[in-house]
Amino acid sequence: MLKRFFILCSGADKTLLDTCSEGEQTKYVGVGATVFFTAVMAFIAGSYALYTVFDNVYFAVFFGIVWGLLIFNLDRFIVSTIRKRDNFRSEFLQASPRIVLAMIIAIVISKPLEIKIFEKEINTVLLKEKNEMAIANKNQVTNYFKGDVTKNQAEIDSIKANIKAKEKEVADLYQSYITEAEGTAGTKKMGKGPIYKEKRAAHDLALKQLDSLKTASTKAITEKEARAKTLQADLDKKVADSKPIIDGFDGLMARITALDKLPWLPSFFIMLLFLAVETSPIIAKLLSPRGEYDFKLEDNETALKTHIEQNVYQRNLQKQTDAGIYDQVYADLRDDKELYDYKRKAASELLKLQSDAYVEKQKNVM
Repeated sequence: MLKRFFILCSGADKTLLDTCSEGEQTKYVGVGATVFFTAVMAFIAGSYALYTVFDNVYFAVFFGIVWGLLIFNLDRFIVSTIRKRDNFRSEFLQASPRIVLAMIIAIVISKPLEIKIFEKEINTVLLKEKNEMAIANKNQVTNYFKGDVTKNQAEIDSIKANIKAKEKEVADLYQSYITEAEGTAGTKKMGKGPIYKEKRAAHDLALKQLDSLKTASTKAITEKEARAKTLQADLDKKVADSKPIIDGFDGLMARITALDKLPWLPSFFIMLLFLAVETSPIIAKLLSPRGEYDFKLEDNETALKTHIEQNVYQRNLQKQTDAGIYDQVYADLRDDKELYDYKRKAASELLKLQSDAYVEKQKNVM
């Protein structure tokens, strides 16, 4: 049962192969097994590749089955269409397009499996790239809000600076009228004279202005600080909104790019392995000597070709012979006097009828 299945996978003529030796059948069983297991690996690779893209097991398995069947059909076609001949050069030229196709298939199959094999290393590369992207994104968002944040903070600092300047002015006026009363500065006359009263009035006015400034400034600072919190919240929201996008940076293309950043030698050898598996049936057929199956297949094909060529030749010969016979028959009829008189009489009657019809037509016109 398994033997017949692998022979079916090899694309060989089962009826013809049954007439061959056991060794010849075993050779094609090996070819069919290679084709089958290549398709199985294609199924695994295709399923994993689609799972990394859509993150859906059912869809990935469905696509993997379709992809595996496609590779199976292509490999079976490639192997079954190679014909063994006595000239290796012509055989190689015949197989070269199929070898190129097999190489492309091997690369396509190997890449998703390489991604799976080096998954941990790829995750490390992706984590580093995600961190770099997160830092760059935060810096970009911060620079976007930097102008508004800086301007808002500068306005707060300006208001606070005005308050401090006014407080210093009030403190200086306080010190001025106190020293005036003590007689240690100003007029240096102890007591509360006219100068003291002027300085005290100036201090009281400045103190009232300070209170008014603090009241107005407190409201303005509260609004500015609230705006600062709003700007910070907007900045944090921007960063948070972009975080899922950065975290989702692990699709198929990202993993392929990350794989290229790893040392190339292990990945190269894995690709060579799949290339050897994919091309092994073709290479085996090219290098193996002509077997019993090849001779019988060539015999059947040449017998059919000879039969078709004979039929074509006979049809062409029959056509030429029939043409010669008909040429001779019509040549003999041309010299027949009775046939000539009969056709002459019929033609004469036809001309008379045409002439009478023309005359009647002209009378009607007139």
